[in-house]
Formats: sequence, C-alpha cells, structure tokens
Amino acid sequence: MKKLFYFTFLLFTFCSSQEHKINGISFVASPNLTTQKEINPVIETHANWVTLMPFAFMKTVNDTAIFFNSKRQWIGERKEGIENASTLFHSNNIKIMLKPQIWIPKGFTGHLEMKSEEDWLALEKNYARFILFYANIAEYQNIELFCIGTELNSFVIKRPLFWKTLIQDIKKVYHGKLTYAENWDTYQNVPFFNTLDYIGIDAYFPLANEQTPSIELLEKEWNRHKNSMESFAEKHNKKVLFTEYGYQSTDYTTHEPWNFSKEKKVNLQAQTNALQALYNQFWKEDWFAGGFLWKWFEDHTSVGGVNDSDYTVQNKPSLEIVKRMYSETSNASKN
Repeated sequence: MKKLFYFTFLLFTFCSSQEHKINGISFVASPNLTTQKEINPVIETHANWVTLMPFAFMKTVNDTAIFFNSKRQWIGERKEGIENASTLFHSNNIKIMLKPQIWIPKGFTGHLEMKSEEDWLALEKNYARFILFYANIAEYQNIELFCIGTELNSFVIKRPLFWKTLIQDIKKVYHGKLTYAENWDTYQNVPFFNTLDYIGIDAYFPLANEQTPSIELLEKEWNRHKNSMESFAEKHNKKVLFTEYGYQSTDYTTHEPWNFSKEKKVNLQAQTNALQALYNQFWKEDWFAGGFLWKWFEDHTSVGGVNDSDYTVQNKPSLEIVKRMYSETSNASKN
C-alpha cells in the first residue's frame, strides 16, 4: 500500500509539473498550401504546439530594406499560407506560435549594424512594418503565441527605445502571449523580457566535444548552462521557452549545435542521446515552459531518414524519443 501511495504521489507531482508544457514542432513552410495529409505525421508525434515561420529577407547586415510576403516566396510563408496552416492546426487542437524571422544569405542577424542614425531609423520603420503585419495575422487567426523577433541581439542592445515602443504597438493589435527568441549565448542581454510572457532561447548550447557523447555525460554538461537559465527565469519571474532546440544527426553534434554542415558524418545515435539528455534535464522543471523542435518538413515520407545529417528527426530513431517524451507530457498539457 505504501508503494502504491508513493507511486501515485510521484505521478501526481510529475503531471502537475508538466501542466501546459509546450511540446512543439518547428513546421517548415512549403511551396504548397498545407493539407491534413501533412498535419497527420505531426499529430503522431504527440506535439501540442507548432511554430509557423514566415521568413523575411535582408541582403546584408548593413541593409535597411526588409522583403516579406512576396509572391516570389513560397505560399507557405505568405499571408494566405499562414492563415491556411493555422486554421488546419487549430482544427486539430494544436496551438501555434507565429515566429516571423529574418534571413540574411551571407551574414548573421545578431550582427546587424547600421552605418548612420538615418539608417537605423529606416531599419526600425521597416522592421515595425514587417512585424506588425504578422502580429495582425496572429490576432485575426487567434494564434496563441507571437514571437516578436529572432536572434537580433545587436539591434536589441543598441536600440532599446525602439523595442520598448514596438512591444507597446504590438500589444495594441495582438492580444495573445508574446516572446522573443534570443541566441543561446546572448539571451541575458535582452532588456525587455520582463514585458513579455516567456523568455525565448534558441537553445544551441555547446556541450560535450565527443563523437557520440553519452546521455550521462550530456546531462552533466548541461549543468553549467541550466543553473544560469533557472536563475534568469527566477529573476524575471518568467518561464524559459526553447523557441528552437535540436541537433543534427552527425558526429560531434553537441559540440557546436548551431554549426550546420552537410559534410559531417551521419551519426544517428549522437542525435538520439542529445535529445534524450535535453528532455531528461528540462522537461521536468517547473520553470521551463517547453520548446519547439527544429525542424519538421511537410513531405514527411521523403525527408530525413537514416542517411540524412540534418536536424530533422523525421524517419530517424530519434523520432521515437520525441514521440515518447511528448506523449508522456501531452495529456497534462491539454488539460
């Protein structure tokens, strides 16, 4: 009887700590409108959230123009594609984070640097136009979470008044929850997390430099990052959300998880171990909201697989790790 009581207590404690956990998938846009066929494999992962990611484009880190919602882009990234996909996901009881973000072909968004005050003002005007366009879509589509930017650290640090005003303007048109996705090494520099609902981190933290690191080693390596995140969450009284997390299925995948290369040797076990260690370390924590796995392609049957080195878990052994964790926590999340 005592053992039964203890097991029941542990189960209750676990479920309580997992209430409303975000078990997310980063759903990549495609040239075609999303249909139920593309959503069914996502449902099978037991995900209860997806990210929709309409991209905008800048030519360089010194440019001021931002191109978005263009007919030259895939329909999945345009207004009609976002509206179509969000309607379908909602009809399947899957919540949505809308995460419009900028892509620079040869440059990193975190290093934006304008050459003059005039250029900074031009960038601010264009960025506000870009982000408010999607904030209005998020409001109209009843999207639950809106990400106001992704990995824009230099922009955030150098133009704090702009971001303060932008957040106020977003809240005038969008009434759901807000986050911002900062890179793993600069999230503590963001000055406005206290005005948002979640501390968003793109969680490509460097861990073990081993060809196939064990789960035990990776959990130990996580401690040097985890304690800082927990303290930061307590300081701001906000939960941490991994706005992106994931690993390539390659050798040394945890050494520099952000460093994408198709030249690396495929290592399926390394990806599996890395994901399991992350889940073991974070999904049980009350101060941790959950995260969005990077990344998931629409044509499930033709992507990923045992010869693929990309981040996706599709048709790889690591998919079973994701399914198991999301299944264990999704029931509490839907309550």
